[in-house]
Amino acid sequence: MPPQMKLTAITLDCADPEALAAFYRRATGFELHPTSDSDFAGLTREDGLFIGFQRVDDYQPPRWPAQTVPQQIHLDFAVDDLDEAEALLLKLGATKPEHQPGGHRWRIFTDPAGHPFCLTRA
Repeated sequence: MPPQMKLTAITLDCADPEALAAFYRRATGFELHPTSDSDFAGLTREDGLFIGFQRVDDYQPPRWPAQTVPQQIHLDFAVDDLDEAEALLLKLGATKPEHQPGGHRWRIFTDPAGHPFCLTRA
């Protein structure tokens, strides 16, 4: 049996860690980690899950749905109301690509740094 592994952190590359952390903070309500600075910012959820944002020189955002710059990673979030969540995310600076392969089951967005992420019904 393999050792038990508990996911404790996810880190995204970006050009501006503070701005991307601010976007996800407003979107999720996670708390800003006290050691955040201009090169690395983080958010924590009540159960300890940590999302980090690290500055990368010459960062190239993913291209969705094209793979000219691969997705690298994407996050999935469950929400009660897709329309309400979409309105909030667009107001916060997310983009909704034209290509939406999920139909009514999920919606794809990109964050301000270009990372794709999905919303699904809770």
